[in-house]
Amino acid sequence: MNSRNAMAASATLHCLTGCAIGEILGLMIGTALGLSTGATIALAVGLAFLFGYALSTLPLIKAGLGFGAALSVVFAADTLSIAVMELVDNVVMALIPGAMDSGLVNPIFWIGMMIALSVAFLAAFPVNRYLIDKGKGHALTHQYHHGTEHENHASAGSHADHTSHTSPGSQAGHGAHAPADPHTGDHSPGTSDDHTHHH
Repeated sequence: MNSRNAMAASATLHCLTGCAIGEILGLMIGTALGLSTGATIALAVGLAFLFGYALSTLPLIKAGLGFGAALSVVFAADTLSIAVMELVDNVVMALIPGAMDSGLVNPIFWIGMMIALSVAFLAAFPVNRYLIDKGKGHALTHQYHHGTEHENHASAGSHADHTSHTSPGSQAGHGAHAPADPHTGDHSPGTSDDHTHHH
């Protein structure tokens, strides 16, 4: 797998994680509150977008980007991918008999969800690959992460250079200013000569 395909797969998996969390949480809330099927789906889709954006925004904020700037980058990068994923996911769930109405405790629901999310991944992957080829989509967020890594490496390199340049000088300075021992060196020959002369 080349680097662009790997980036597209990573971006798709990232969106899939947020979508899965949002959808399952939305369906749980909708079921607990006794909402209609339409209202539950709307809640699940809304939470899927929310978690999808959140999972992409937080790493950018940690990388040093402001909240507003990070959010605008994520909106531009992930909206199309999440939209395609949600559309395909809900269509597949609707086509699987009983999946939407089976409830969270029924295995049919979870099997249907896994099938729907797998198909959604396959549908969103080429979308992310296309956006990356155009320098858009997840490529935008990758640029910020990549730039931050370069800055960190540069900072570490300059610190290492500073250490390597100052250490030898410091050692040389210490050697040049080392105090002479008054009990050794030049006094020994003189003392020996004086002793010989008196005898």
